[in-house]
Amino acid sequence: MHTRSERSLINGALAGSEADLEALFHRHWPRAYRAAFLIVHDHAAAEDIAQEAFVAAVRRLDRFDRRRRFSPWLHAIVANRAIDFTRARAARRENAGEPPESASSPEPPPGRYSEEVLQALQTLSPEHRAVVVLRYVLEYTPGEIARALELPRGTVNSRLRRALDALEARLREVELQ
Repeated sequence: MHTRSERSLINGALAGSEADLEALFHRHWPRAYRAAFLIVHDHAAAEDIAQEAFVAAVRRLDRFDRRRRFSPWLHAIVANRAIDFTRARAARRENAGEPPESASSPEPPPGRYSEEVLQALQTLSPEHRAVVVLRYVLEYTPGEIARALELPRGTVNSRLRRALDALEARLREVELQ
């Protein structure tokens, strides 16, 4: 079976092909959802974020630079929406006088991540969580992350370093318990 190229699917979607749009969605959905979940730690919110990000990407598909890959562009939208969701959720909790989220996740994690790693990841700020997910889950280079999130590369490197240091310290604490 011949798998159509991403560029071909995008061109077809732009021409109104629902089949190409659906194929593009199915090709990118698993990683978009996983990225959203690892940032927000909420399955329902991750599904909503990934779907909304895909819809936003499709609405702006005519402005997409087709010389680039679609996935980094989509994942940047996912990461930014997940960061916004996490900030808004924290603000709602603070305004309602609720305690901050606990570091435990009552739902089973997707993929190959231990509960300890997911809990440690949840202790990071949304911005740090996003760069870790983009780098180590979606395997983007720091330069690709910088372009996707429209940040200086030094900021991405700094966030990665701080996030990894915090994760290491948190996992060491868990190990000692």
